[in-house]
Amino acid sequence: MQLTRASGILCHITSLPSRWGIGGLGPEVRWMIEFLRETGQRVWQFLPLGPVGGDWSPFQCSSSFAGNPLLLSPEVLADDGLLRESHWESYPHLPEDRVDFEAVAAAKERLCRAAFERFRSQRSWGEPFSAFLERASEWLPDFSLFMAIRRAQDGACWWRWPRELAERRPGAIEAAREQLSDEVLFQQFLQFSFDKQWVAACAMIKEGGITTIGDLPFYCAHDSADVWAHQDLFQLDEHGESLFKSGVPPDLFQEDGQLWGDPVYAWDAHAREQYSWLTSRMQSALDRVDVLRLDHFRAFQAYWAIPGDSPTAKRGRWATGPGIAFFDALRRKRDCLPLIAEDLGVITPDVDMLRSQLGLPGMQVLQFGFGADEHASRHLPHSFPANSVVYTGTHDNDTARGWFENTRPDTTQSEEVIRKERDHAMRYLDATDAADIHWKLIRAALSSVASLAVIPMQDVLGLGTEARMNLPGTANGHWRWRFTQDAVTPAIRHRLAELAKLYER
Repeated sequence: MQLTRASGILCHITSLPSRWGIGGLGPEVRWMIEFLRETGQRVWQFLPLGPVGGDWSPFQCSSSFAGNPLLLSPEVLADDGLLRESHWESYPHLPEDRVDFEAVAAAKERLCRAAFERFRSQRSWGEPFSAFLERASEWLPDFSLFMAIRRAQDGACWWRWPRELAERRPGAIEAAREQLSDEVLFQQFLQFSFDKQWVAACAMIKEGGITTIGDLPFYCAHDSADVWAHQDLFQLDEHGESLFKSGVPPDLFQEDGQLWGDPVYAWDAHAREQYSWLTSRMQSALDRVDVLRLDHFRAFQAYWAIPGDSPTAKRGRWATGPGIAFFDALRRKRDCLPLIAEDLGVITPDVDMLRSQLGLPGMQVLQFGFGADEHASRHLPHSFPANSVVYTGTHDNDTARGWFENTRPDTTQSEEVIRKERDHAMRYLDATDAADIHWKLIRAALSSVASLAVIPMQDVLGLGTEARMNLPGTANGHWRWRFTQDAVTPAIRHRLAELAKLYER
């Protein structure tokens, strides 16, 4: 895929300003479009859109196909005649600068159940709802039943359900579908509503001339409808536990590596079915956005497989991925592959070769460019290939100011190495004021030869570590960052617009 010269913002939808304690698919989308247009940005990148679990990570979804009901807009439900403003009166006052997921989930569920009751009583929804059920027939029956059983089992992981349900014995599945029919229907209503609101949001985004970049996790969450419904496609034991788990080996930042914990794929089983389910998974993600970032691209070539009983990633080993065969199968279904390869971390020549074979742009991250690692300079503008995407940082990095100013808990580097890294950054960026380092990085990204430059909203706002979205390898307290409209001052808007114009973005 050949990129055209542009710049954009990385901002997950949950972070957008709204009155609901979380961003969603209503008026806040229009606000974001107007901000992008005013500042000369032509791309909006966000994180995966699936339904999140108890750790609230968008990379740990209950389904690769479903949408996140927390993003549903009460305003749009009201416009559809499914809510009245009186339903909103008891909605709690929630923080503006972070997502209190627990409170948001409880409050939005109350609104959605009220909307569902009105939906059931209005016959006018019959035809569009039936059409949606038909379009989603490949995944929705399993997902809606999975969510209903999980609720009935008090949130227990599926492999701890009664064996007849965990093993999907036909009699037990049909009995559960009948006994839990109301909850199954509610889950289908949520997905119908998400689909409707997402289509409307995409129409607004397209009308605004904005390109969307979505994200697809490489692995499926263990406690997901994906794994429960397709157990033969994952390396599980007879009890549904992972034989091997996903992660990455130790590096400069984490001496134990990262243990993600998702079950790894049974690639032989996928090959036997010609990658049918996996290509459907990717097609579903591509259908929602203009371009898709492939998370952990290197695992298509080789992945780190960690024994299921290992407490860290140290005992893992490299195992062979599907390579070009998966993409050949995908091309048989879809001619155009608008994909970006996340080629960060341990990248070997065979991974670079696979990306080149596919003609996919890779990624550069400016924060990685100033270290002592022998490959660091590939992340600096003088080394960029034109058909690539440059970021000041990603959702897994600290903010630009946080990276530069703070002692890092996520690194094994010495203070001396970090000091040299900062000195290198100041010299390279011709910076004299550390407080302005985020704008120096933004300028370096936008002025570079890389076709696409993407800036996290936190860096546009000049925020510190308190605004970090995620810290890889740790479990709690992430994905919560939000901002207010007032934080995006006229001065910030003007400066970003000037840079986009100056560097012909």
